[in-house]
Amino acid sequence: MTALMLQGTGSDVGKSVLVAGLCRALPTRGLRVMRFKPQNMSNNAAVTVDGGEIGRAQALQALACRVPPHSDMNPVLLKPQADMTSQLVVHGRVRGTLGADNFRMGRGALLGEVLESFARLRGQCDMVMVEGAGSPAEINLRAGDIANMGFARAARVPVVLVGDIDRGGVIAAVVGTKTVLDPADAATIRGFIINKFRGDPALFADGYRQIEELSGWPGFGLVPWLPSAALLPSEDAVRLERPSDPADGRLVIACPILPRISNFDDLDPLKLEPAVELVMVPPGRSIPAEATLVVLPGSKASLADLAFLRTQGWDIDIAAHRRRGGMVLGLCGGYQMLGRSIADPLGLEGPPTTAAGLDLLDLDTVLTPEKTLRPVAGEALGASFHGYEMHLGETSGPGLARPFARFADGRPDGAISPDGRVLGTYVHGLLADPAQRAALLARLGATAVGTDYETAVDQALDRIAEDLERHLDIDALIRVAREGLAASG
Repeated sequence: MTALMLQGTGSDVGKSVLVAGLCRALPTRGLRVMRFKPQNMSNNAAVTVDGGEIGRAQALQALACRVPPHSDMNPVLLKPQADMTSQLVVHGRVRGTLGADNFRMGRGALLGEVLESFARLRGQCDMVMVEGAGSPAEINLRAGDIANMGFARAARVPVVLVGDIDRGGVIAAVVGTKTVLDPADAATIRGFIINKFRGDPALFADGYRQIEELSGWPGFGLVPWLPSAALLPSEDAVRLERPSDPADGRLVIACPILPRISNFDDLDPLKLEPAVELVMVPPGRSIPAEATLVVLPGSKASLADLAFLRTQGWDIDIAAHRRRGGMVLGLCGGYQMLGRSIADPLGLEGPPTTAAGLDLLDLDTVLTPEKTLRPVAGEALGASFHGYEMHLGETSGPGLARPFARFADGRPDGAISPDGRVLGTYVHGLLADPAQRAALLARLGATAVGTDYETAVDQALDRIAEDLERHLDIDALIRVAREGLAASG
């Protein structure tokens, strides 16, 4: 069995994109490849073929491998929610919560189950590409670690360290990582990759050599900034881009960024539409008055995010938007917020409570411990769609008499207001379907170009793989993987 793990000098250094690109590139050498992430923390998740859930980036990497996503690919998923706790998902299923008081002990006890998932995957392929989380340089988190060195040493998988030159200080980041690591942990690292370089590579030749000399590790390549990565769904944070001038005639669709926003890649397909200006509204800014559609996104903690929405005055902005005749779309947790009330009698998101919703749909939601996880397909707005459900809670009320969608098995989903301008649904991934995206934009008076989002993502993975072929010594990475940790670790 061959395996290689990419760890980073910090979060968001590009590990997920590099792993995805390698998962697409390695099969050209005749290797059957699987991907694996022992532990992840993210509210962006995807439904798996075995009826569980894993991080969104891990599902993307499965796509890069051209295999269905499976819960073994991300056996431990932590989903941050209210009150400094995270929902604990193990092998795709909710197993309770972890808080500050039991975080280290709780995750450390899961190493055996992580290794079981890894063993099942490695039996199905020639090579497993493993992604770490955060950074091994966070040595304050080393005790009980299952995400980085704790896993690498237990599974005897060699590590390559990724540094992000775009954020600056990459020499110190790579060399400093070796300095703070326990020598046995440092011995698992076989080299480094410098990521996100802009400009002439010759300008960093001396810096690259100095990293090799100071760390004692060889470099495996200098990867340039990859424009195609912008088409890939982001896992850990909403990408904030400088908004363009709305006076250019494009249709403005606005989405407030809630603290516990989840599955925000639901909106990524809108970026393929030249007629649309997608505005992600950060805290402290008003929802733009020129918006034609306001989208309330998914949320890992609907009640907490509903309260935050009110502290920002976004409820007032939405009410004014409605008075102007604007449309509102609620997705999953955002759909729950559009109703009359949300109740949490069991304290699933915090202390038991009930809160008034935005009262834009004649519905009430009660949060329940059973989580709905399933792929769905059907028809909505007069067009077909496919997507998935991933939510807690049961929604009821007179508003359901006007469903937003009907699944292929005949079940209704969501609701539409009597005037047709407030829409709510539990379906994620809705706008990835070009027919459904076109139907929504037609309601807004715009025309969609009809680009298939999944095809666009797949083509982006191909381009990233081609770039990595040019800029990384992939043959050397394979040799490191095959050598394993037999000599040390």
